[in-house]
Amino acid sequence: MNFSPVDIMIFGVICLLGVGFYTLLFKRNLIKLVIALQILVKGVMLAIIGAGLISNRINLAQSLVITVIVADTIVAVIGMALAVQVRRQLGTLDVAELSKLRG
Repeated sequence: MNFSPVDIMIFGVICLLGVGFYTLLFKRNLIKLVIALQILVKGVMLAIIGAGLISNRINLAQSLVITVIVADTIVAVIGMALAVQVRRQLGTLDVAELSKLRG
């Protein structure tokens, strides 16, 4: 049974999205949530590249992915900075403890 590169790419996208959504739904650590968002974005970037490859607009897809990489890096840095501040204030990275930050 031979798989085409498009089939392998679709399988990879589904796996990355599945792992990312699972982690977002079932983990409570802030750092794990930031990593889950990173995994989800990598799956989306792979899907964008695949769509560009299929539609013969690979240059447009690569430009979009570069833009997503820049935005994703900013989100990751802000998320990690938030996690560091939560750890300093509360002593834990548990998301349920964030309710204690209310004024």
